Amino acid sequence: MALTPKQLDELKRALTKRREALEAETHADAAKAREDVFSQTAGPVADSGDEATADLISDVENAELSRDLQELREVDAALARMGQGSYGTCIDCRSEIDLERLRREPAARRCFACQSAYERKFVQPGKPTL
Repeated sequence: MALTPKQLDELKRALTKRREALEAETHADAAKAREDVFSQTAGPVADSGDEATADLISDVENAELSRDLQELREVDAALARMGQGSYGTCIDCRSEIDLERLRREPAARRCFACQSAYERKFVQPGKPTL
């Protein structure tokens, strides 16, 4: 059963609200990253431990910003699919995505079964970058 206009409106509001939150968070994170100076993070007398901690903090902040930007792209793509009339259709099997899944994950591109298969096939454990 296709999504009703009321359901689409509910999901669009959720996506828009999340988009606004992500925009605010990424702007704040980017501003903080520009303001952070290594010497402030490491302290006035930097030793190797301070330097490692400062690097770690910087890496975590960059990873958070990257994650938020990726989610922002996913939300924008979901809003675009709404405009194109393809929102709520699985990109793999072309079946409808369950309403409860969309309520929990409004930017979902796959139905639960296809997302599970995708994660089993493609998502690998994180690999250390340091």
